Amino acid sequence: MTAHYRHIKEAGSAFPVGQYPAKHPLPAKNIEEFARNVVIFTPIGGNLDAAISRARIDLPGLAGSDVVQRIMSHNPDSLWGIARRENFEAATAVPEGFVAFLMLNEQGLRRLIEGTFDASNPDLGLLCQQHQKPAGIYVWAMWGRGGLVGGIPLAFEKVWSPIYKDVDLYARAVTEDGQRLLETMGFTRGATFEELVAPNLHSYIRSARPKSTNPGYDRYHGDGAKGEIAVTMARSIEDLMRVISIRSAVYIGEQECPYLEEFDGNDFCATLLLGYVGNEPAGCIRIRYFADFAKIERLAVRKEFRKTRMSFQLVRAAIDLCRVKGYRCLYGHAQKRLVNFWSRFGFETFEGGQELVFSDFDYVEMKMRADRHPTAITIGVDPYLIIRPEGRWHIAGVLEQSRTRPVTRPSLEGAPS
Repeated sequence: MTAHYRHIKEAGSAFPVGQYPAKHPLPAKNIEEFARNVVIFTPIGGNLDAAISRARIDLPGLAGSDVVQRIMSHNPDSLWGIARRENFEAATAVPEGFVAFLMLNEQGLRRLIEGTFDASNPDLGLLCQQHQKPAGIYVWAMWGRGGLVGGIPLAFEKVWSPIYKDVDLYARAVTEDGQRLLETMGFTRGATFEELVAPNLHSYIRSARPKSTNPGYDRYHGDGAKGEIAVTMARSIEDLMRVISIRSAVYIGEQECPYLEEFDGNDFCATLLLGYVGNEPAGCIRIRYFADFAKIERLAVRKEFRKTRMSFQLVRAAIDLCRVKGYRCLYGHAQKRLVNFWSRFGFETFEGGQELVFSDFDYVEMKMRADRHPTAITIGVDPYLIIRPEGRWHIAGVLEQSRTRPVTRPSLEGAPS
């Protein structure tokens, strides 16, 4: 079940991300099974009031009946009742469950993502009427017990009509059952709109999104299309496990590198980039930083993905990241057989460079000169940008939300001596 509280960011953060697989993705393919024992309909008057009163016992944050009636008068597509087929009489039907939607215009969607949307009493100026195409559809509430849950996919069929079918869906789970239901229907954790990010919302992307304008090192967000290559920064223990698995397969499995030589103690002091083909981890690369140069190393691509452009995407992403961090000199050790590959990016062997042997392979030193990125991070840029999450300097960070709050705990007044 899901309901929306007045303040978007108050609930849901305790639930684990991506815990439940999408077993019944929308739109439901086996709709005949769902329709067998339930019906959905537009409830009216006092019958709706009775259902909302019962639902508020399970979902105390639910909006009142007067608010729901006002929203339905604005757009009748906003709420669909669910009833068991054997209990349904059109003239007297009382919903035994329901699914409610808010059809958001662009301003409403922006408010939702930034966390200022008041869903306990929505402003009609932020909502579309029945004849208008919304910018986003918010799943306002879902309520149903037992077999009534089967009516929820039926209700979602209503937002696959022509005016709604390519509009993205957004929802918030306030119970673990709600999260399980959303994710089994194909919703994923996290939502974005323009430069805004809402990590505690769930989203179901249906729009034909333009090619990502994010930098090459932040293109994967858990929703890769089949065959699409995208790179992101490893940010979690799960990401690190993916990197370890790839390097184990390539270096230990194929090249018979000893474990202690491959996992050399440098992974926790480095940047790890992780490449995906679709949603499958396919490659990785590592970057370490020194006083006046950055070292790009440990490029690995799983054997089954070597006919893709994964290796090129990973190297370009690593170079771009180094440039944004202000490095002009990039350095690496290339196996001799791969010198031509690294030369494509501007790496060159150099006078005084050494030949090396480690893990039974022959290597040479290579380096390249790079121009500092136009948006390189230096002292003098917005200090809030510097404290954004690593590799996501192009997106407003959580600490920027506090910059408009007044100082309530001054560091000088009354400070202990």
